Amino acid sequence: MTTKVSPSKVAAVDEVKAKVSTTTTAVVTEYRGMTVAEISTLRKQLRTMGGDFKVFKNTIVKRAIEGTLVEPMGEFLEGPTAIAFIDGDISAIAKALKDYAKATPTLIIKGGVLDGKALTVKDVIALAELPPREVLLAQFAGLLAQPMRQLAALFKAVPQNFAYGLSALIDSKGGPQAAPVEAKEELVAETPAGVEEAAPAASDDAAAPVAEVATEEAAVEVVAEVETTEAVEEEAPASEAPAAAPEEGAASEPAE
Repeated sequence: MTTKVSPSKVAAVDEVKAKVSTTTTAVVTEYRGMTVAEISTLRKQLRTMGGDFKVFKNTIVKRAIEGTLVEPMGEFLEGPTAIAFIDGDISAIAKALKDYAKATPTLIIKGGVLDGKALTVKDVIALAELPPREVLLAQFAGLLAQPMRQLAALFKAVPQNFAYGLSALIDSKGGPQAAPVEAKEELVAETPAGVEEAAPAASDDAAAPVAEVATEEAAVEVVAEVETTEAVEEEAPASEAPAAAPEEGAASEPAE
């Protein structure tokens, strides 16, 4: 004999299957003692956060979640059950349920499921204490950007430290004006002895004009001496010239 399933139960099973097909996260609660108005208020609050809070029969839910990722939450399906299927920030939903349960003790958090893993009450409370999704994303972005900021600061610090070190080195040497003097002293200290001996030869260029002047004066004196000798020879009397030798065979005059 087959048991007929009422159309309402079939519709309820299909509804749960539709929710399970769109989300793998849910929180199971017990609503014993809550009024219809309290359940309605909580449902409206969770809907604004991406949660669908609704009362279901445990047998219908167990049949609908069989073989799905949310099947682990079947262990919490005892007593009057209301499930919040989550299609948003689970930490925000968990925090809203925690705060509402604190204000309304008749709401009891029993557990849940997250991507195929069962969540205990402690897990749900821990999720409720997490910062909102936007804050977590901002913190994560800050962690990603921190190494880049440190690298940029390192690149900036390298030339600054080099400049500071160079400035300190110059100051330890007596300042920028002392640097040429020290460089000159180091150059003299490193100059070979042969170079120092050859250095005075460079002064010959300065003595060259004096030597040229002395040479020109000597030449003038020689020219003047030669001219004087020629003039003396021209003024000598003709009688002083040597007598011509008598021609051969010429008769000598008798002496008187």
